[in-house]
Amino acid sequence: MQNFRFCSPTEIIFGKDTHTTVGKETKKYGSKVLLHYGGGHIKRSGLYEQVVSSLTDAGVDFVELGGVKPNPRLDLVHRGIAIARDNGVDFVLAVGGGSVIDSSKAIATGALYDGNVWDFYCGKAAPEATLPVGVVLTIPAAGSEASKSSVLTDVEGGDKRPANFEIQRPKFAIMNPELTFSLPPYQTACGAADIMAHAIERYFTPTKDVEFTDRLCEAGLLTVIGNAPKVLAQPDDYAARAEIMWAGTVIHTDLFSTGRVGDWASHRIEHELSSINDVAHGAGLAIILPAWMQYVYKQDVDRFVQYAVRVWNAPQDFFDPEKTALEGIARTKAYFKSIGLPVSLAEIGIGEQHFERIIGNCTKDAEGKMGSFMRLGDDDMRAILEIAK
Repeated sequence: MQNFRFCSPTEIIFGKDTHTTVGKETKKYGSKVLLHYGGGHIKRSGLYEQVVSSLTDAGVDFVELGGVKPNPRLDLVHRGIAIARDNGVDFVLAVGGGSVIDSSKAIATGALYDGNVWDFYCGKAAPEATLPVGVVLTIPAAGSEASKSSVLTDVEGGDKRPANFEIQRPKFAIMNPELTFSLPPYQTACGAADIMAHAIERYFTPTKDVEFTDRLCEAGLLTVIGNAPKVLAQPDDYAARAEIMWAGTVIHTDLFSTGRVGDWASHRIEHELSSINDVAHGAGLAIILPAWMQYVYKQDVDRFVQYAVRVWNAPQDFFDPEKTALEGIARTKAYFKSIGLPVSLAEIGIGEQHFERIIGNCTKDAEGKMGSFMRLGDDDMRAILEIAK
């Protein structure tokens, strides 16, 4: 196990009707708020009116900006920064899922920065200050409600990049599983895959002697694997929704990363898929993760055997460990397919003509490689995409 420092300062306010307290919680941090959200869902569901009513009752003045899309856009962030500056905003309230939260984080850091906020996403600068951010979560998936991460897409430049800074963690996250009852099945499934990917990226590590966090990752995976089919069959299953929502948050606070190095190569590849055709992040990960596993499993067969047996209850073949490892990979892919997700690039319209762009745009280190479980160069990424096609 490696040395580590862990801090998770986001206050979690979890349970039924908790979203009605958003005005009181917001007022602790700001007097002029930017209310940031996505499309029409929060208005059709009545959540928008409830949030506005709570802010008004608490005496919180606000301006608003809607229109966040999946894979949030840099151009909308620029609009939000201008609105925040012009109106003296001192707090950003995100009502939505990971895309809304990521966009809110970008606005919050960009509003106090003299340069282009994209500098934070391409490694040219790090934010020294930020407006505080609060969240009313409506989609359990990205874990952005308590994480240090934000991901933006520059449509004009054809690029999608993450920014990871501790300063970006929200002040509070209000999490009412009831708000997820109306999610479409596909969006629910994408969220489940996203949460699972956050555990898997941490699980496959070169770090030794990390039994406790191995078990945490396995528990997170088993929780989502068991409960996603329940909510797909019965969307208003509060208990199952609550388990998924809480798992998605805790996994991405970085608690599951303590003392170990994560991989994240699959995330980097998937970001490029999203930049090409706007595929949902979880759907892209459902395609890339099994292909990555199939390519790298020989790097540490024992870890893949452990994954297969502990997570998927695969029978352990003591005379043929590779057979057990491959069974775990096959069950991962079959599970994603069973909950309605694509498992090949062909299903989302990405072919070999896109491979060089994907490989070229992936963020690499000074050695031209990425990942830590197995260090991947261009030829390795090309092989993974071939498996995934």
